[in-house]
Amino acid sequence: MLKATPFLLFDGRCAEAMTFYHECIGGELRLTRLGDTPMREKFPAEKHDRIINAHLRLGELEISASDWMASPDFDPVLGNTSAIFVTSSDHGELHRVFERLRDGDNNTRLQELHAQPFGLYGQFYDRYGTQWIFVGT
Repeated sequence: MLKATPFLLFDGRCAEAMTFYHECIGGELRLTRLGDTPMREKFPAEKHDRIINAHLRLGELEISASDWMASPDFDPVLGNTSAIFVTSSDHGELHRVFERLRDGDNNTRLQELHAQPFGLYGQFYDRYGTQWIFVGT
């Protein structure tokens, strides 16, 4: 079953922001630093303290977030710092929806669905400028 939650991108302040949201909302907060994952080898050491994945949950309320990792190739600006975050344990369903939404070549910043240490991952901006991030659990 597909599930969508808001996804926020911060430029080095993800831990601070998500900790603040956690203090205000309560619930359970999970923070994963880039330096604590095998992905650290793909990034310079100055990014190792950044948050690669943050997840806040209280009942049905969920917020996911990350620090920006694409700089200097792609800088964060208002409009590209939020996304629709789609998760599913059904990888076939995730692939089907991913392919339909990406609509051929009508997208930018495409990362095909591929295996990562935290699960299946892919992302793109659709032809309307909406950013979609997919994770298979």
